[in-house]
Parts: sequence; C-alpha cells; structure tokens
Amino acid sequence: MATASQPLTAIVTGASSGVGLYATKSLTDRGWHVVMACRDLTKARGAAHAVGIPDAMVTHLHIDLGDQASVRSFVAAFEATGLPLNALVCNAASYQPLLKEPARSPEGYELNVATNHLGHFLLSHLLLPVLQRHPSPTPRLVTLGTVTANSEEFGGKVPIPAPADVGNLEGLEVGFKHPIAMINGKAFKAGKAYKDSKLCNMMMNREFHQRLHDDTGVIFNTLYPGCVAETALFRDTPPLFRKIFPWFQKNITKGYVSQPLSGVRVAQVVIDPEFTESGVHWSWGNRQKPGAQAFIQRMSDKATDTARSARLWDLSMKMVGLG
Repeated sequence: MATASQPLTAIVTGASSGVGLYATKSLTDRGWHVVMACRDLTKARGAAHAVGIPDAMVTHLHIDLGDQASVRSFVAAFEATGLPLNALVCNAASYQPLLKEPARSPEGYELNVATNHLGHFLLSHLLLPVLQRHPSPTPRLVTLGTVTANSEEFGGKVPIPAPADVGNLEGLEVGFKHPIAMINGKAFKAGKAYKDSKLCNMMMNREFHQRLHDDTGVIFNTLYPGCVAETALFRDTPPLFRKIFPWFQKNITKGYVSQPLSGVRVAQVVIDPEFTESGVHWSWGNRQKPGAQAFIQRMSDKATDTARSARLWDLSMKMVGLG
C-alpha cells in the first residue's frame, strides 16, 4: 500500500484528458501518487481539479514526447523530485488524420511516429533504471495499444486509409527524414501513420519483454481498454465524425467504453495481481459486455515477427541517440 512518506508512484503521459486523465483519477483513488506528464500543465491542473483529483496526489511535469530534448529534460526533472517510480504508463498519442503533408519533430521525423513510438521508446529506456530501484511491488511499464494496429481483430483490418503495416522498415532504414514520412517508405497517409506508430508500440513491448524482463524484473504490457470514442484523441477529426463515431460504437459495434471505465482498466493493469504476466497484450474485447473480464489478446504476425521487431529496436535506438 502507498504511505504518506513513500507513496507508490506512477508516471502517466498525456494525463490532461481522456484515458490518461481517468487513469490518473483511478490510480489516485487507489492511493497512488501520479506524475501527470503533459505538454500543457495549466490544462492538466484544470482537468485534475475538474474530476476531483486532490492536489497532493499529483505532480505536474512538462513533456513533449515529439521532442527528444524535452523527454530528456522531463526525466531529469522527475529524478530531481526524489519520488520513487513503480509504474510508467505510456498513454499520450498524436493523431492528425486530416494532414495532407507530414508534420515533423525537431529531429525531422514524422510526428505521429516521433511522438507515439520514438518519444515513448526513449522515455522507457531512460526510466528503466529508476523503475528497477523500486522492486516492490513489481514495477510495470504499461503502454496503450489499439485494436486498429492488430490485424488479428476486425478493427485492425479496416482499410481506411489502410491497415497498419510497417513493411520491412524501409523508411527507417534510410533515415526517416524529408521526404520520407512513412515507416515503410511509401506515400504519406496521416491516419495510417498513427496506426503504424501504435503497431510499433506493441512490437516494442514484446521486444522489451524479450530483452529486459528477466534482467530487470519489470513487467512489460500493452492494453486495449475498449473503444474510448469521446476523447481529445479525436479532436483533429471532422466534426461529423466526432458526432457519429460514439453513436456507432455504442449502437452498432457495441465496442464503446466510457472514459472513466477506461481509466479503471488501465489502473487494473498497473496494480492488480491478475496482470503480472509480462510481454502480453491485455484486452476486454471489441464488443463490450457488462462485467467483461480481461484476457490476453492474440497479436498479428506483423506484431510478433521477431526479426522485424529486433531490427525496429536497433533502428529506433539510433534514432533516439542510444545506439
């Protein structure tokens, strides 16, 4: 249990809205201290107050996951707090499906991949030694996955604009800078760039497990809490989509999950003993039922290709300055 002198502490990226905010709420409700790692700290403070999170239960630190210098500055700022680290929740995501031309990170990388994959990849590496300092309870590194990146599920087969597919990493192999904006080196498709970045998250979770679980004791997991159709993730989609999509998920696919429930599910994967198996992807299914229980979701061949994942790891290490 958390204590006043030494609280159990989690870092949650993208904690100012949506799944990240309600994961923070659920974790603090269960006695954890949460570092809300966000780009806009004023927004994060207001959001925390709005859902009733006590000020004493959170620390606010700035991070822009699309900027590797910001990631490094965040880690230094976190270590200066003296807080322990018992869990890292990689939740933040960039999703800009209407872009016709790629946005770029300060390093020159396409921004979905720079934020969702490379930023979290770097953050995870830099914080692993901190996680290892606090072995009780078992430290966990939890990453939000998505059904749209797993072609074993119906949502992962939807060809709009195209299913997730990183190919043979051709775009990364040649440096992933202008004019290259897709991991497979093909023409830019903003919605697919997001899906590809989330596929990378799920591939790297397995690779972290394979390479580091036995030596570090850290549990590495991804999860899909269900379709959280009313979050700020969709703020850059057309207004009609934002109106229809939640209705469609509630009434047609039956995959809709509320933001509070999604936060409860993230907290379960962070805390509960039922989720101590490492290297797996937890899901509650894409058709939600009352009282649904989590299960280990099978991953696609794209996500489980060991040679491709190992190469993605090596290329990513170089791209974040660790290789």
